Amino acid sequence: MNNSAHTKNLPPCYGIIPARYASTRFPGKPLADILGKPMIWHVYQRARQCPYLKKVVVATDDDRIMLTAEALRIPAVLTRFDHESGTDRVMEAAQQLRIPKNAVVVNIQGDEPALEPEMLTQLLSPFSNPKIRVSTLARPIPANEAQVPDLVKVVFSEAGSALYFSRAMIPYHRDEKEKSYYGHIGLYAFRMEALEKFVSLPPSPLERLEKLEQLRLLENNIPIHVEITRFQSIGVDRPEDIPRASRMLAEMISQSQEKYSAE
Repeated sequence: MNNSAHTKNLPPCYGIIPARYASTRFPGKPLADILGKPMIWHVYQRARQCPYLKKVVVATDDDRIMLTAEALRIPAVLTRFDHESGTDRVMEAAQQLRIPKNAVVVNIQGDEPALEPEMLTQLLSPFSNPKIRVSTLARPIPANEAQVPDLVKVVFSEAGSALYFSRAMIPYHRDEKEKSYYGHIGLYAFRMEALEKFVSLPPSPLERLEKLEQLRLLENNIPIHVEITRFQSIGVDRPEDIPRASRMLAEMISQSQEKYSAE
């Protein structure tokens, strides 16, 4: 998808990568070795390839991650350790960085070392429309993937406005033989005012029920624009996910080198 026509009037855009050290399933995950570098280095390097981000910064709660970032010359800020979500950490980092009120802030997941930079461009392109407050991504998925509760599904209007996110299979196909589903990709971009509003609100009933914080926005009438992407997001949740992410990243690097050589 070519988004160049939709990025001419973008406000200033900043990327923030929340990186928490303590993780129940994978302690120290941001520092996990992937192809000889810590995972957070790969996420940063991929994110900074998006030409529309003025700056990309890591937001962490741990001195070990800060020291690693400093050693690798990755911009980073130290935040409180007691944030309930990565979005809260992003908000504190945005305040520390004094990101202007007219800016857009991207919450970039710190456990996706094979992030495709074009996904960030797709995420930001809707903000050329001043009415867009929050954006996210989704991709078409087959029915067998839609059955997995860990893969969040989304339904949206003809105009691309999210109607609901769920761990359940939505929509329910009562009659149609051709079933279509969209899997949500956990990248978010917020206008600063929307980010400030989000973190000021308490967890909402549906958010608590589904354990999906984006439902807090919908329940408070803050619209989320959904952009469709052809790219797949590969997250690292457990140590056993490292080999798959390493293979995918190595393949992406190889393809980039081949493209560069051909040019």
